[in-house]
Amino acid sequence: MSHNTFGHLFRVTTWGESHGPALGCVVDGCPPGIAFSEAELQTWLDKRKPGQSRFVTQRREADLVRVLSGAMPQEDGTTLVTTGTPISMMIENTDQRSKDYSEIARRYRPGHADFTYDAKYGIRDYRGGGRSSARETAARVAAGGLARKIMADVKIRGALVQIGTLAVNRDNWDWDSVDDNPFFCPDPECVPRWEAHLDAVRKAGSSVGAVVEVTADGVPAGLGAPVYGKLDQDIASNLMSINAVKGVEIGNGFHAATISGEDNADEMRIGADGEPVFLSNNAGGVLGGISTGQPIVARFAVKPTSSILTERRSIDADGNEVDIRTKGRHDPCVGIRAVPIGEAMLACTLADHYLRHRGQTGRV
Repeated sequence: MSHNTFGHLFRVTTWGESHGPALGCVVDGCPPGIAFSEAELQTWLDKRKPGQSRFVTQRREADLVRVLSGAMPQEDGTTLVTTGTPISMMIENTDQRSKDYSEIARRYRPGHADFTYDAKYGIRDYRGGGRSSARETAARVAAGGLARKIMADVKIRGALVQIGTLAVNRDNWDWDSVDDNPFFCPDPECVPRWEAHLDAVRKAGSSVGAVVEVTADGVPAGLGAPVYGKLDQDIASNLMSINAVKGVEIGNGFHAATISGEDNADEMRIGADGEPVFLSNNAGGVLGGISTGQPIVARFAVKPTSSILTERRSIDADGNEVDIRTKGRHDPCVGIRAVPIGEAMLACTLADHYLRHRGQTGRV
């Protein structure tokens, strides 16, 4: 299987399956001399790990990350310093229940990659989906934690802004509330509505989609390239690579098609410090594929979890028509745990472009 790597200078290769003994990643191109600790990486993995509330899968995984190479331990016993060589990280799987998937060994679950994997490879790992499982994204979050250390002045944050048809009220936006509820919700008034809605969805054995917003503050102007290395192009591509994502927009995105050129243009003035000031940020921090210095803003839509208890019509590998009800432990809304994954992919993309810009221009 090819295409397990993304990035140019900051290159991330992930490995492992949902029901294998472990999964992980190799980060190549990380500059030497960057200090970090496994505990710092663990902070981000803890945001993503399963089993933290009744609104996500009850699979119990500690998701403890181990750094296997590419860093020198320091005398304090916790600090690691990158050496410039490939950094390998591993996360063990400890709570697999492969027997939950025995009934679909030859059956194709609607909405999953079962049929397409068989069509491409002639073999598939039916135990939780193998490489197609969102379990693989734990390694991306570990890589994203390292990417954040490359850009110490950049603040990357994410929030869930919509579950099904229930969207947050942006007038109530409070970043401090994001980590105070099980949804990464920035609108405290929205939390009870989401709780009631997801309780009903979960009890019905169904699922619902969501929209995640990720932002980056402190990104310098100049990252990206005007044609085939556009910053927004790579952001969109990397966010789109997250499991179950079916749409990505930068800035005001699809809303831009509904307004006039006058309303969409981000006007500029000179600030008191003599530096350019944008009067709006419809572009989401990117113009012509290059960062403007404004906050990067991106959103992505996550489809409803395909694993549901309601029987759906499908076929099996022998050409028979079947009805399938997916058993096991699944998220009623995969968009919740997609928040830290989106942050990680944005961090990796920006770190890659940061290093590319520095290499080409000598600046940043």
